[in-house]
Amino acid sequence: MRVSSAKMRSASFSTLMARRVMSSRLPTGVGTIYKVPITATNIARKIITCKKADNFFAFFKTYLYFCTIMTDNLMGEMRRPGRIEVVCGSMFSGKTEELIRRMKRAVFAHQKVEIFKPAIDTRYSDEEVVSHDSNSIRSTPVESSASILLLSSDIDVVGIDEAQFLDDGLVDVCNQLANRGVRVIIAGLDMDFKGVPFGPIPALCAIADDVTKVHAICVKCGNLAYLSHRIVSGDKRVMLGEQTEYEPLCRECYQKAVLKQQEEAKQQ
Repeated sequence: MRVSSAKMRSASFSTLMARRVMSSRLPTGVGTIYKVPITATNIARKIITCKKADNFFAFFKTYLYFCTIMTDNLMGEMRRPGRIEVVCGSMFSGKTEELIRRMKRAVFAHQKVEIFKPAIDTRYSDEEVVSHDSNSIRSTPVESSASILLLSSDIDVVGIDEAQFLDDGLVDVCNQLANRGVRVIIAGLDMDFKGVPFGPIPALCAIADDVTKVHAICVKCGNLAYLSHRIVSGDKRVMLGEQTEYEPLCRECYQKAVLKQQEEAKQQ
């Protein structure tokens, strides 16, 4: 059976309009994945059809059903139990950028959020979490992980940036928050400049419900970076810095850089 091009264009237009109707009702931002049945698209298309007709009761019944499905999707995030999400990787890999993105989505969904960062991290701002791309969001500096529990009452989503600089008690704090039904999003370095697991991040990865490993690009060869190589002298583990102090390198380029540094040290 042949289908006329006019009918195909009409069907495509109806589907497009149906998707627009659905997308206009979703408030949680770009990147959100909704598990909506295929029939939902047909429902939205039927809404358009019913609007064209003068059958008010049929339209109203369909519209109520459509609203019920959308309400279930919009409230789904609120009903999810507490959980721990870890975003880790080397410097310049987009960890803070991803944390800010997730927190802004939660704000857009009218959830109560609170963001914390170590008080020692004052590279860009004293009271804001700022990515290397200059995206920022308001935060609360804390000296220890215990302060996070005290400041997280009546909060839906807690974000923690540069978590590697906090004490090991952060693991228990995050567990307590998640057990209370709070969504905890953590961003931090998984390894220091020597390739050694850094602070509480490894333990947080072990207890997390979801772990996202992000990668920078090796500045030497263009492969995925393995860790942040320190290009200035000093063995102190915690040294705040940017591109003038650190560079992301893949495993092979890192080994070459370490050998070169060792040879230069011998010559001196």
